[in-house]
Amino acid sequence: MLSFLVTLEARHGREADVAAVLREANKLVGAEPGAHVWFGFHYGGTTFGILDAFETDCEPHARLHSRVRTAVEAHAELFATPPVITIVDGLDAPLPRGPV
Repeated sequence: MLSFLVTLEARHGREADVAAVLREANKLVGAEPGAHVWFGFHYGGTTFGILDAFETDCEPHARLHSRVRTAVEAHAELFATPPVITIVDGLDAPLPRGPV
């Protein structure tokens, strides 16, 4: 299972704003096609992350150009550095089906 692990570094004092952007992004994910798992999370301090997992290997290309990415880029002033996108391979973990 191919996944993106995205690390986001908020500007000091903008942590609440970054959390709000990630909460709004979660709503956008639900409206996009393809079965996948998406989590926005807060490591602590100014560091946030996104885990975006895909059922098929053809979905990641579409996710790189998604409404979530557009939403994050539209709030670039909230971030101290550009997002770091790491491609990771899940180890035989099936994606959940239906409401979680």
